[in-house]
Amino acid sequence: MVAETLSRLAGLGVWRDRNADVAASTGWRNMQLLIQLRWIAVAGQILAILVVHFGMKVALPLQLILAAPLALLAFNILGLQRLKLHPHVSEGELVLSLLVDVAALTWQLYLSGGAANPFTPLYLLQVVLASVLLRPLSAWLMVGVTTFCSLLLLGVHRPLLLPERLQDNDFSLYLQGSLVCFGLIAFLLVVFVTRISGNLRARDSYLAEMRQREAEEDHIVRMGLLASGAAHELGTPLSSLAVILGDWRRMPIIKADPELSQDIADMQAEVERCKSIVTGILMSAGEARGQDPVVTTPRALINDLIAGWKPTRPGVAVTLRDGLGEDVNVVSDPALLQVLVNVLDNAAEAGATDIVILAERPEDDLSITVSDNGSGFADSVLARFGQPYQSTKNRPGAGLGLFLLSNVLRKLGGEVQARNRKDGGAVVVLRLPLSAIALPGKAS
Repeated sequence: MVAETLSRLAGLGVWRDRNADVAASTGWRNMQLLIQLRWIAVAGQILAILVVHFGMKVALPLQLILAAPLALLAFNILGLQRLKLHPHVSEGELVLSLLVDVAALTWQLYLSGGAANPFTPLYLLQVVLASVLLRPLSAWLMVGVTTFCSLLLLGVHRPLLLPERLQDNDFSLYLQGSLVCFGLIAFLLVVFVTRISGNLRARDSYLAEMRQREAEEDHIVRMGLLASGAAHELGTPLSSLAVILGDWRRMPIIKADPELSQDIADMQAEVERCKSIVTGILMSAGEARGQDPVVTTPRALINDLIAGWKPTRPGVAVTLRDGLGEDVNVVSDPALLQVLVNVLDNAAEAGATDIVILAERPEDDLSITVSDNGSGFADSVLARFGQPYQSTKNRPGAGLGLFLLSNVLRKLGGEVQARNRKDGGAVVVLRLPLSAIALPGKAS
């Protein structure tokens, strides 16, 4: 029961579900760590006071000495409220927090024998905490304060009156108390070092994620430059071909030949297709917003997407489950349409013959869940989902579709999740704030 209670006390105020900015705040996490250690210290102090007073029958000024852990308890509650108000904690606040701990310990030692109390070495714990969590100047300040308090307790303290049966064993009691003090310091240091190691691992993970994101964004920038160059190089000859073919088609000699007219029409269609491919490349590279947006609704957007995609995959059945409720006006973002097409294409290329799209509006978000009965994702792809060139397709450039999908949704403030179905196939869930693509007013 004691171990369980200490575990619960250690867990109070633990950082849960904090965003990346708060995770990067070193001061916030250091203050959080001090609060966790203080819960354990308060529990240990109260237990020690009660054991000495009632168990060993050593008379202590109970009300005065219990004021210290109760004050620390109130200080911890205030500290938790402080962490909720603002994510950044200054070094001055950390120093003040440690000074409060030193003051509480000094008060308890003053009422229980001063420097002769075997728990005096607990000052070292405050010095260790300061040396790890604070800058050198603040750490040396803590050394000076604890040294001064230790020297002060040599001459200024309230004598500890032992009962007669214990007066002849005062040195033995001191050794026993020192052993308990050693065990307490060792326990708190293990908790502290373990927490610090966890904080360092979380920080390293956060920095690695930021470096990965920076590399991905750099990759997108280079893709954008490549796409812009391709558009510049291909746009002029394609436009020239379109004009020439248009002139040829109006020539009398070609008009008089139906077969030749059909060939010219086919060539014009292929040129338009090439221009559409160039537009798609620009869109994937992040330049899609240069196109004129189209006002639509989520329901119409998804229906139009399915209607346009079905002819390209005649062997795949697509079913829409509509849970959108009331429609709102949104912008038909070409980049968003492209990522949805990528999801459907990936499902079809994975051998899916049946695709189910569930469209919902949880809270203020738009959620689109795409389920298929294909072969699903490989474990290696799921482990690094959304990173470039993660694909089992043996062709150059494979794996960019999921990469662009993740980045487009991230830029819109959304997220994407993927998993395999137990009965075969895959599930991809796209979720983004409706405000990212919504227009004011209801759909007419």
